[in-house]
Amino acid sequence: MAEDLIISTNLNKESQYISLIPQIKALITGEDDMIANLANIAAALKEQFAWFWVGFYLVKGDELVLGPFQGPVACTRIKKGKGVCGAAWQQDETLIVPDVDQFPGHIACASASRSEIVLPLHRGQEVIGVLDVDSEYLSHFDEVDAKYLKEIINLISGY
Repeated sequence: MAEDLIISTNLNKESQYISLIPQIKALITGEDDMIANLANIAAALKEQFAWFWVGFYLVKGDELVLGPFQGPVACTRIKKGKGVCGAAWQQDETLIVPDVDQFPGHIACASASRSEIVLPLHRGQEVIGVLDVDSEYLSHFDEVDAKYLKEIINLISGY
C-alpha cells in the first residue's frame, strides 16, 4: 500500500474509524516488525483525528516504557498501577478519563492534556503494552473510540 492515507475529516467519528481501519490493516499487512507497525498506527491515528498525543507504551519488566508516538515529548517510564496508563495495564481494561485532573494519581506528562483513553495491548492473554491517546479537550473520548481503537490494536495483537 502507498504510505498516503485517505483522511476523511468531514465524516462523523464512527465513519472516520470505519474508513481508517482497512487502511491501517493494509499498511501493516506483510510487515512483521511490531515497532514499525506501532509507529505507523500512531501516525495514522494522529493524522486522521488530530489528537494532542497518541502513542504506545510497552511493558519492560515492572514498567511501561515509551514506544512509538506522535505528539509532544512524553513521560519515558510509568510504573504498573501509576497514572492512567499504569492503571489500564494493571487492571487489563480500557480506561476512558473525561477529565485527567480528576483521575487519582494522574501523571501529567503535558499540562495541555485534558482527557485520555488507554487500551491494553495483548499478546495472547499477556498485556505487552498500552495504546494511550490524549486530547486537549474535556470528555473527548467515548465508547465509539474504545470500540474502534480496540479493533485497531487487535490488528497487531499477534506480534
